[in-house]
Amino acid sequence: MRNKIWIVFQKELVDNLRDRRTITSALFSAVFTPMLLMGVFVVLGQTTADRAERLLTLPVSGAENAPALIQFLRQNNVQPGPPPVDPQADVRAGNNDVVLVIPPGFAEDFSAGRPATVQLVFDDSRTAAGVTVRRVRGLLDGYSRQIGALRLLARGISPAVTTALAIEEVDISTPQSQAASFLNITPYILVLVVFTGGLSIITDITAGERERGSLEPLLINPVPRRDFVLAKLWVTMAFTATMVTVTLAALALALNLAPFEKYFGVRISLNLASLVAIWLITVPMVVFAAALQMVISVRSRSVKEAQTILSLMAIFPGLPGLFLAFVPVKSTPAAMLIPTFGQQLLINQLMRGEAVAPLHVAASVLATLGLGAALVLVAIRLYQREQVLFGR
Repeated sequence: MRNKIWIVFQKELVDNLRDRRTITSALFSAVFTPMLLMGVFVVLGQTTADRAERLLTLPVSGAENAPALIQFLRQNNVQPGPPPVDPQADVRAGNNDVVLVIPPGFAEDFSAGRPATVQLVFDDSRTAAGVTVRRVRGLLDGYSRQIGALRLLARGISPAVTTALAIEEVDISTPQSQAASFLNITPYILVLVVFTGGLSIITDITAGERERGSLEPLLINPVPRRDFVLAKLWVTMAFTATMVTVTLAALALALNLAPFEKYFGVRISLNLASLVAIWLITVPMVVFAAALQMVISVRSRSVKEAQTILSLMAIFPGLPGLFLAFVPVKSTPAAMLIPTFGQQLLINQLMRGEAVAPLHVAASVLATLGLGAALVLVAIRLYQREQVLFGR
């Protein structure tokens, strides 16, 4: 049996390797996706760092009403600029991220020791303006605390009196876990690669063979149909595993080359042990994905129908893990029983440099491989029916 499976495997492998354009396109996608992700993070980090450190020109309306505040802003790398005629219309038009308005009554309230009102005009829906708004708000809060402390000292009162609690923050995060917070989307990308890496292969050797009329001559050979199914699955899994390997290698290369510490203050890297562990965790997903894709392809009437369904289906397995980038999910044995989601939780832990519970790994592997094995049996049953020649 092994010899027959190996012969079919070699035949399918050679046939698909001849399609160099498809293989090159898949390899390019596997390399380009991690590089693009790293490029986006670097550009965002550079933009954020530049906005947080560069000289900020802040339009100020009524600067003459608060000369001390204006001097404080200048000392903190903020250059007051000419005020717009209509601050709200100016910000709404996107001419400035934020405008500071100091009303005429500021000086009177300030001299009397009353809270002196200033207005920050900004558009909270503009994400790009967030860094500038937070910077200006932080400076105004710092100026307010500084003046408040001086007023208390002038009255012979220690500023510590107004501080009811002394909060000590104990941050137990590691550089690796801080860095991984930027890469929570990585498990989703890996799942996407698992469900797209062998997509063109599986459709070609199932629905494609039927469409070309080469399936019937193949099935009349004295080889059990079970062996045909297993050989086709092996070819698909081999291509998918190759794409996962290339993606992980490109990701590791990008992480080790990109200057994340320059923009985020942390060094992001993946060592060989973590890469191997992540690769091994994806293996059950590769089996599950290949078996599921074969069942769908065999049931499809044409290559176009199979590719359409499988392309849409490739998005959904990773969606639960996509929420990991926004909502923290605790790893539990029950969560590990969900195919693809359990693996994404484990990959996220490895990216953060955390210890992975052996029970969780076992539950994830057994659940995913069990479902994959059930789908393999379904595929074998489909191939044993004569309707397989007609996509029914």
